[in-house]
Amino acid sequence: MSAAARTALGDLQGVLHDGVASFLGVPYAAPPLGELRFAPPQPARGWSGLRDATRHGPIAPQLASRLNVAMGDFSRPQSEDCLTLTIRTPSPDSRSRPVIVWLHGGAWISGAGSLDWYDGSTLAREGDLVFVGVNYRLGALGWLHRPGLVDCEPGTADMIAALRWVHAHIASFGGDPDNVTVMGQSAGATSIGRLLTRPETRGLFHRAIMQSGGFGRGAYHAALASERAAQFLRLLDIDPEAGDALPRLRAADVRRLLVAQGELARANARFAQTMPQFMPVHAAKLTQAELLAQIADAADGRQVLIGATRDEVHAFYAANPEMHDPPHDKVVERFGGAAALERYRARRPGASMMDLLADLGTDETFLLPAMRLADAMAQRGVRCFAYQFDWAPPGSRFRACHCIDLPFVFGNFPQWPGAEMLAGGDAAQMADLSRAMRAAWIAFARTGSPDWPAYDTASRATMCFGTRIGVAGDPAGIGWGQA
Repeated sequence: MSAAARTALGDLQGVLHDGVASFLGVPYAAPPLGELRFAPPQPARGWSGLRDATRHGPIAPQLASRLNVAMGDFSRPQSEDCLTLTIRTPSPDSRSRPVIVWLHGGAWISGAGSLDWYDGSTLAREGDLVFVGVNYRLGALGWLHRPGLVDCEPGTADMIAALRWVHAHIASFGGDPDNVTVMGQSAGATSIGRLLTRPETRGLFHRAIMQSGGFGRGAYHAALASERAAQFLRLLDIDPEAGDALPRLRAADVRRLLVAQGELARANARFAQTMPQFMPVHAAKLTQAELLAQIADAADGRQVLIGATRDEVHAFYAANPEMHDPPHDKVVERFGGAAALERYRARRPGASMMDLLADLGTDETFLLPAMRLADAMAQRGVRCFAYQFDWAPPGSRFRACHCIDLPFVFGNFPQWPGAEMLAGGDAAQMADLSRAMRAAWIAFARTGSPDWPAYDTASRATMCFGTRIGVAGDPAGIGWGQA
């Protein structure tokens, strides 16, 4: 069955299925082509007649995901003309429903808000809310930083443009522009931290859900980002100081840009590290504490739900043969000494070196920084709720890894057919756990509370989702310096 929505830009024809109206490939900005490559997004143009919104548009140009062994893979047409939204709503009527705007992960180089993995139909139907997935520019096209050459941050600007579009037009889809929750995972969650600090986002969203944000990577500062940009340009045989550098960048074939991204990543790879080559850029180098303080200060007046999975980095290491038996001297160096290595060994009996390295990476990059951010918010009076995802199939080499929580939040296991991270899981247990998580995320989007105690620095109440569900005090161990 078809569904129709009338917006200030023009009318849209979507599709109605199982109680949810879907509008696909909805443009929120002009195609960033030609002179608009590496430029801030420009407003979407209106149209006459009934625009077909029954099919997804292209996704941003990208290479294969680093995590396809754990998550499965996808194949979609790619184009720089990718700045579109996927909108799911119970009905495009005049009701004012809560809105969730989804920012996908993928290390700022892969993924799309329009992927089947992120189909928000179940959340929209069960929560009587409007769900919006955002496609934004990726890799160098979204995050290249070189003052005087690329002075904006196109990827972040795309996200802000999408939020502005939602504020202006979501009422046409039955949504309330004054009740918007921005929700993201991995790169999407870290980007939400960035959005919180941007004054122009004030009033565009009112709550934030940050799943597995890599805040432990610290602030990617302008000097380092500019140096990486120069390295990238040289891989393209472009002199970063030449007057024709930008025109040549804009004329470069997109496939060549993707090849150079891969070359840049390999050139800067470090043992047991997961640092992306492109990400949001801060003007100055900040300590982790300074970065988290900035985000916490900016969250004032907004509710936040934040957490991580117990074994995030196993997704990156488990399928990598080089990590199965790494050189002992490199492992000791990565831990900063034998004493730290032994502390980690003591807490995971019988662990392999890969397990210990993954534990360290999880603590450093994801879990402890998330809880420290919750600490910083609680200290400032921000109403914050913390969680940890602990479930994994019995004997899984991926354990409770990065991204494993996503099908539970979205409640769409059939759309994850190639996800080895889920293989061997008990279907009834998975369904019950998903139902509990969906109820919490929906409650948070509707009321600002997921129905467990708010986080404070005394109890550090954290909801644990696993084979048993319940609130624990300080499961990440930040109160006694586990890192």
